Amino acid sequence: MLPIACLVVGAAVFSVRDAEAEITSLKPSRTVVWKDYLGVNAQFHFFPEANYRKQMTRLRELDLQWVRIAMHWAILEPTRGQYYRPFDEAAQAMIENQLKPVGFLAGSAPFATSAPANSPYQDSYPPTNNRLYSDSLTRFIERYPSFQAWQIWNEPNLPSFWRPREDPNAYAALLVDAVDTVRRRFPDKPLGTAGMAYFSQMPSRNMELMLKALLEKGLASKNLIVSYHPYTEYPEGNSVGKNELLDTVRYINGGLRGAGVKQIWATEWGWSSYAGPEEMQAIIGVSGQADYTLRRLALMSALDFDRIFLFNLSDLDARASVRDQSYGLLDLNGNPKPVYQALKNFLRVTGPKLAPADPPAFSNAPKDLYSIAWKRNDGRRLLMLWSASAGKLQLPGARQATLYDPLSGKEQNLATDGGNLSVQLKPSLQLLVWD
Repeated sequence: MLPIACLVVGAAVFSVRDAEAEITSLKPSRTVVWKDYLGVNAQFHFFPEANYRKQMTRLRELDLQWVRIAMHWAILEPTRGQYYRPFDEAAQAMIENQLKPVGFLAGSAPFATSAPANSPYQDSYPPTNNRLYSDSLTRFIERYPSFQAWQIWNEPNLPSFWRPREDPNAYAALLVDAVDTVRRRFPDKPLGTAGMAYFSQMPSRNMELMLKALLEKGLASKNLIVSYHPYTEYPEGNSVGKNELLDTVRYINGGLRGAGVKQIWATEWGWSSYAGPEEMQAIIGVSGQADYTLRRLALMSALDFDRIFLFNLSDLDARASVRDQSYGLLDLNGNPKPVYQALKNFLRVTGPKLAPADPPAFSNAPKDLYSIAWKRNDGRRLLMLWSASAGKLQLPGARQATLYDPLSGKEQNLATDGGNLSVQLKPSLQLLVWD
């Protein structure tokens, strides 16, 4: 996991707050419609048809529709003009299931790679000529007209995805060539940057941000969706009690908005439920995956993202690393994992749409309280809340309420005691609904 405790951006240094606990009470900035806000990453063409159709059904049961589809150029076009038929079939199934796919084309095809002949990482190098990529991307857009948007490459701020080392100048050249080429043919097709790993830090360049480098090269003038992948150790950040997620997202998104970027997406985030051996992420199991996912979803819903994509819809087979095999909401057979059921419970309680609400007044709240205030479609107030110390919260003025635990699916009716509503908190997310 890359460190984000201190991000160096040119001459400016952004540091997280002190570790002392403080109440984090958030009012969201915008209405959230889950069907349009929350998507998932998927690799349908990795699976037999019966399996990926089952995955699609499970996704529709959540009333979600946006899917970000991995499009590995070396697999989908191994020879120039020759395409991978199983992807065509999966694309047709997405149409039949009324899904809204977003494609990202990454990893140089054999006919385009700049890799040395003896390199074992042929697809991890950029193309020898940017026009090879741009022309192929244009043909993919023509071939799959149901795709709603397209990202150009994936995680080029990491050397493993842009060998021999990350290069903002080279990626900017690829990006501009691809955008200009596509728009000559499809002027209205939404296009985006690659999803940048983490917060776009470049490990070989003193952890400077690739997004900053791209802004300096005129990124904002291209009218692109800008995306990154805010993975952290815990839902709230990389260190307990420091809130790096909130601070860093506000810093980066504020800079992007200030430069004129209109669409900001988080195109990957999530946790693996793998059992080991340990690879970068701590081992948290299936229950930890469900807990972390809901807490992060609550926080991200209140931050300035236009759309977010959970990684991943399904677990993956041995083609992925040990860790990466187990990010799914579903197992390899398309059956729900605890995180899927927890998300389903969460969406059932929130309803399809939430509007921002003012945070309520608390009394006797623990200092490590997290809360996000909303109003449901039925007019009732909803509070997403958790506390590592699992203390009690007093809520004045509420007459009656229901406390939901989406991890277990249990609910509890609460009544006032002396004019205050008393809520027993947990380290995991709970949902409080009241009049």
